[in-house]
Amino acid sequence: MGEERVKLAKSNEDVQKFMKNVLKDARALERMLEEDWFETDVIRIGAEQELCLIDEHGKAMPNAMKVMDALGDGNYTTEIAKFNIEINLEPLEFKDNCLSQMEENLQNEVAYVRKKVQELGGDILLTGILPSIRKSDVAIENLTPLPRYKALCDAIDNMRGKEYEIRIQGMDELLMKFDTPLLEGCNTGYQIHLQIKPDEFVSKYNIAQAIAAPVLASAVNSPILLGKRLWAETRIALFHQSVDTRGVGDHLRDSLPRVTFGSDWLRGSILDIYKEDISRYRVLLSSNLEENVDELLKNGIPPKLMALNVHNGTVYRWNRPCYGIGGGKPHLRIENRVLPSGPTVVDEIANTAFWLGLMNGMEDAYSDITKVLDFDNARLNFFAASKMGLDTKFIWTDDRKVTARDLIKEELLPIARAGLEKVNILESDIDTYLGVIEDRVESAQTGSYWVVKSYGKLIKENNREQTLSTITGAMAKNQQKGEPVHKWGLARVEDVALWKPSTLLVEEFMTTDLFTARKDDLIEFASNLLDWRRIRYIPIEDDQKHLVGLVSMRMVLREYSKAANEEGEYKSHAIEDIMISNPITIHPEASIIEAMEIMQDQQIGCLPVVKNSRLVGIITEDNFLNISRRLIKALAKENKSKKEK
Repeated sequence: MGEERVKLAKSNEDVQKFMKNVLKDARALERMLEEDWFETDVIRIGAEQELCLIDEHGKAMPNAMKVMDALGDGNYTTEIAKFNIEINLEPLEFKDNCLSQMEENLQNEVAYVRKKVQELGGDILLTGILPSIRKSDVAIENLTPLPRYKALCDAIDNMRGKEYEIRIQGMDELLMKFDTPLLEGCNTGYQIHLQIKPDEFVSKYNIAQAIAAPVLASAVNSPILLGKRLWAETRIALFHQSVDTRGVGDHLRDSLPRVTFGSDWLRGSILDIYKEDISRYRVLLSSNLEENVDELLKNGIPPKLMALNVHNGTVYRWNRPCYGIGGGKPHLRIENRVLPSGPTVVDEIANTAFWLGLMNGMEDAYSDITKVLDFDNARLNFFAASKMGLDTKFIWTDDRKVTARDLIKEELLPIARAGLEKVNILESDIDTYLGVIEDRVESAQTGSYWVVKSYGKLIKENNREQTLSTITGAMAKNQQKGEPVHKWGLARVEDVALWKPSTLLVEEFMTTDLFTARKDDLIEFASNLLDWRRIRYIPIEDDQKHLVGLVSMRMVLREYSKAANEEGEYKSHAIEDIMISNPITIHPEASIIEAMEIMQDQQIGCLPVVKNSRLVGIITEDNFLNISRRLIKALAKENKSKKEK
């Protein structure tokens, strides 16, 4: 999606015209491969750094267009959501001090972007998924206002329909509907590029597939989405589901998602990947620009292969083949799309060193990885690592079962070291960056482990919103210190600056673990429910989860008091007889201040939260007691700090 000049393929004529250009590009690529057009004397590496924009309260800041204006000229691009941007690093030759040079370049770029964002009242965060992201943040209003992003969303909507159901099961479960593919904007990655010689592409691509799982296991950093603890690297599941264009059929027909690990080892050449993608995946987008590929080849000028690249950009392989031109010569690359952003720049360069070392050293350990590792096991390993991180048990070469930690420490780190030594990477760089991987694996503290452990500690004494805000604040503070994640202490409430409840939304503080009843249930059932669950309000809903009423403890007590004053045996009644019909409600995206004002003006102690006529949560006086307690503690902390100064 990096190509600016793309558009929606609106008609069969558009699709046919664009596909004709795609096929021309494929033939041109085949000819260039046969005639040795590609650069082989230099091998370069590169990277793309995606990052989140956050406001002063640690929430997503949808201000990318202003940030881009403030950044000025440079290698900066937008992403699909207004709260993300991307830094593109200049390529470096894969030798000598390239790793420490890449770290210096990236540190400088990140510091510059942070400075510009801070001038706009916000900050940046390197994270696979922003812990404090809210459902309201992924509304279509936060789509970056550029034609290519709207074209992509429209194309997915046209193929799939405008309702997206996300289901991810981990420590918690996320089951939720969305009306836009912008949910993919929650994902923030760090992509590594490695230039590959054409005659080595098949072998290197298969290696990239084989090592994807253990490299990811050591680097997971995305365990929480919308307050739910899911996979160690939830990005993988979220990306698969958020841009899936498949419908659900009633037959056992095979159909690959557009986000894919692949279906088999690569056998022939890079062309086989492009041919499979052209064969399997319908055109989503087309390009406004055309080039006369045949004329360019005739004149010895390498074409940009724009149509092929646009189509390739709408098929999301975790290891993506790339064609590009640099210095007037075409080249091939593998783009590793597996890794999350963060936790720090040092961690990312360590991940880079580990991956590059394995890419360059695996052939010496395994002359043909496809003969000793079954492809299905490589794919199974990848998804297992996404779920479990360093706790994964892999099926490795020769059907060996080995833990991620043992595999990395005993086998893969030595291979990576040898692979870096082959291209004369500085010994000090090798020691530094592979040392980070070794220490991270030894301590078992990945970014995901740190987040989940911090959450478990904080949630015991704080609500979910405060816990997620604290984790986000602590993450930002630790990133600016620069220490790799295995050295981080768990997040503390003190890591968050002065908290302002006026910025909070109802969805952040509402209770979502609800106990409800139906209107034809007995009042005795409501009485027991109030007692057993120690609650004071019961929303009444129908079978479609539409809110139809509300019952309070006071109503039940009043009913029993009335019955006690009457002679004769008490006759059971249905809840419908005493409930408030059509109670006052509030939307989840309303502010906490608005909820407070409604409850005060209406003299009520409870507000059911409703979206699209369905009950999604409840706000009560208890929620506001928690807000008040937290605000008082925050103010006391601020006053103490002022006195000490």
